[in-house]
Amino acid sequence: MLQAPLPEKSPQTKGLTIRRWARIYDATVNLVSWGKEQDIRAVTIELASLQVGNCVLEVGCGTGSLALAAKKQIGATGSVFGIDASPEMIDIAKLKVAQNGIDIDFQLGLIEDIPFANQTFDVVLSSMMFHHLPGDELKRQGFAEMYRVLKPGGRLLIVDVEAPANLLYRVLYPILLVHFWVSNSLGDYKALMEDVGFTEIEVGRTSYGGLSFIRAITH
Repeated sequence: MLQAPLPEKSPQTKGLTIRRWARIYDATVNLVSWGKEQDIRAVTIELASLQVGNCVLEVGCGTGSLALAAKKQIGATGSVFGIDASPEMIDIAKLKVAQNGIDIDFQLGLIEDIPFANQTFDVVLSSMMFHHLPGDELKRQGFAEMYRVLKPGGRLLIVDVEAPANLLYRVLYPILLVHFWVSNSLGDYKALMEDVGFTEIEVGRTSYGGLSFIRAITH
């Protein structure tokens, strides 16, 4: 098991932050996805339409698994950054890249105050994080910040759990069962995204049951 150093102080946020069980996060995700974590990451990368040389930010990067997949996709000429509100998650992500000799910049940061300049990124990703944001106001702040740091024509992709229409899905897909409190639809975010300037907003389901996506571009 990865042994992370003592974490820094967590920044203040209204969102939920995973701290105490950060060290077992990867194992837990693999368990509740029926061992399909790598497949889910691959689907996410495909939906993001990443190109060689892109500059990519993952918001709510957790232990860095998706950021690592993104770096492999964009190659040596591309760059990947990841932010998370949990010091424990960031420490594990940094250990992963150090052990694999991969250049990814992970740092503490909040979706409502992204620590990068305007129009920095070609693509912003967020996976399994938005359900941790309570209330429309925090989500609106997050969308505004992601819009701000994207270049004109930049792409946003969010993948997250979505409440199933059929309750049987909660049994078939444990990832839904452990997120039993989630009642939103990703389509609910469309108006908030339009308010901050996103266009060409598309909502759909991934090939993994229980996970949906919403993606858009800046103008």
